[in-house]
Amino acid sequence: MPSILQCVDCSQQYPIDTVVYSCGACGGLLDVRHDFEPARQGLTQNLFDGRLGALSAPYNSGVWRYKELIYPGVDDEHIVSRMEGNTNLYELPKVAAYAGVDTLFLKHEGENPTGSFKDRGMTTGLTQAKVLKMKRVACASTGNTSASLASYAARAGMQGIIFLQNQQIALGKLAQGIAFGAICLQINADFDRNMALAQQVSARLGMYLLNSVNPFRLEGQKSIMFEALQQLRWQAPDWIVVPGGNLGNSSAFGKGLLELYELGLIDRLPRLAIVQAEGANPLYRHYKSGFRQYQPVKAQTIASAIKIGNPVNVSKAIRALEWTGGVVEAVSDQQIMDAKAVVDAVGIGCEPASACSVAGARKLARRGIIQRGDTVLGVLTGHILKDPEATIGYHADTLPQLKPQHRNEMLQAEADIEEIVALLESAPAPAPLGAARSQN
Repeated sequence: MPSILQCVDCSQQYPIDTVVYSCGACGGLLDVRHDFEPARQGLTQNLFDGRLGALSAPYNSGVWRYKELIYPGVDDEHIVSRMEGNTNLYELPKVAAYAGVDTLFLKHEGENPTGSFKDRGMTTGLTQAKVLKMKRVACASTGNTSASLASYAARAGMQGIIFLQNQQIALGKLAQGIAFGAICLQINADFDRNMALAQQVSARLGMYLLNSVNPFRLEGQKSIMFEALQQLRWQAPDWIVVPGGNLGNSSAFGKGLLELYELGLIDRLPRLAIVQAEGANPLYRHYKSGFRQYQPVKAQTIASAIKIGNPVNVSKAIRALEWTGGVVEAVSDQQIMDAKAVVDAVGIGCEPASACSVAGARKLARRGIIQRGDTVLGVLTGHILKDPEATIGYHADTLPQLKPQHRNEMLQAEADIEEIVALLESAPAPAPLGAARSQN
């Protein structure tokens, strides 16, 4: 089952073992293209269902369970894995009510080993680095990619090198990169400038770049859709709603969904909704112009994981929107943090960027684009402890220009039993938001 690299614009092809991130002929992004035809008859729902609960590698991973769809030709000995994936799909009736729909599922990618969806792409990226016999791997990061790269590089015995901006990095993310032994470079630049620097330095020093411009990253991230649809018994929802930063997930979802559909594993394509923060919304602006006027922006948002003003995967994301009849929406930091508080309060929790899924679904439902009776699958991209400062700031009402609508205020008391009892008796009972049901 041979695989190749292929340009998404001009279809120029490159061998799978070539270190290349963009087309030498036209500069376009590359896909990893697999020839599924020889094995098509064996690629069934039963094949993948039979691997659920596997105890042995590689099928104990929620990525490599779908090896034939991810990287069919790779030897198992090259796979670098931490049993990533296997994340829960939660049915959340009360959060659905907040969003204005009857049925809402949230796929919680914060349950991955380093606390974000990045692990799904990093297992495939580091696996390819091992195939290529690389010694050093690098990335630019707002935090989550750096944590994942550092972990997987350590597992593979490679040196990880991380390009970080020198401000507004959530400590929960920075701590992981340092703890896992990567070389961490704090640079006086935003993510987009660091991305350019990482590309240039990697080329000069022979490091393998593992940002989502690397097509092997996106192959692993496809498995979010594979696993979610398997958890839904292969019944496609009406909508998939995902935060949009560097647009790797959006691009991977479109490719993976089309592959599932063409292989007959699902009988229809769901619609994709990409949700950006208003302060970091170049794709949204491009979408509103009919894809005629693309302009990078100076990104500014509390949702640090998607604080990206010039995403590298724009063309692939547009392709995913075209395939799925998708839409793009933008939400304010206020809407993001209020939606996050709703998700947090049902005991699930997420980092701010994740809450774009719920905030975006709510806004699209209010506009009548998502219908109340539609089944919606949202993706939570990161763990609540990735950015504890934002969570505490919201409930303490110390975030600039935000007013918490779902505040859980901390009570203060002296070490006096009567004062404590009086405080607890006068405290209002929280409005129940309902429990979560896990789909396994």
